[in-house]
Amino acid sequence: MGKIFIGINMEFVRSGDHSFEWGVKKASKLGYEYIEPMVHNGRELLSEAGYFHSVSMDNDPLVMRELCEKYGVKISALSTHCPLTKPEISIPYLTKAARFAAECGAPVLTTDEGPKHPWTTEAQDFELIKYTLQSAARFAERRGLKIGVEPHQQYTVHPELYERIIDSAESDAVAANFDTGNAYLCGQNPYIWLEQIKDRLVHLHAKDISVQQSSCERGKVTGTPVGCACGDGVIDWERVIAICRPLPRDLVFSVECGTVEQAARSIEHLRKRVL
Repeated sequence: MGKIFIGINMEFVRSGDHSFEWGVKKASKLGYEYIEPMVHNGRELLSEAGYFHSVSMDNDPLVMRELCEKYGVKISALSTHCPLTKPEISIPYLTKAARFAAECGAPVLTTDEGPKHPWTTEAQDFELIKYTLQSAARFAERRGLKIGVEPHQQYTVHPELYERIIDSAESDAVAANFDTGNAYLCGQNPYIWLEQIKDRLVHLHAKDISVQQSSCERGKVTGTPVGCACGDGVIDWERVIAICRPLPRDLVFSVECGTVEQAARSIEHLRKRVL
């Protein structure tokens, strides 16, 4: 039996206009054991100025690793969301992210299929996704990494299509990054779905959905960037933990919420149930 660890996606500092280092330090102070940084190509003004948490992959990945070591946290995954239906964008991005992850110490790249071109058919989209994932998987395999596909956008919110996308890579490097909040909001039963794909799980986005958001959006959207504090919404965390606890490998629950205050409440809620 593996162990469940509690991590946090760095989105929790997005609305606070803080830097990546500020967010790492705050996550550590709150008691999180893992963080999930977001990375981007090139140079981005707000990140360079210290008002945004994303990190450029043009930077030295060892700086990220050393910064995490300084504050006593590990990296559960890199947030590398990109449109898998657009290989001209996603193959260069994911292959670059794989190199960065191997050096900074991130074992997983999280992504989803992203928005599609309006002129392509579903059959064409699945061929494009297959091509993108197979290309990226070759980089991930050589580096011992996993690519965790998340339910979000038009195809992955359907359990059968979600598994079809993962299977299309024909590689053990491509697996599941389950998002509890997205699975709920898109109208599925997140517990039945999680039970179905738990053996392919390499990372989990611990996202809760408020009662208000649920009443307004459930069944009408394919996901949401961040949720409310874990324990404040509709997700049954005892049930999620009960499904994941028997797994034979360690797993990180990466909290996805929008504020520091929500991050503090989330870890308090999950820690009581995980430990």
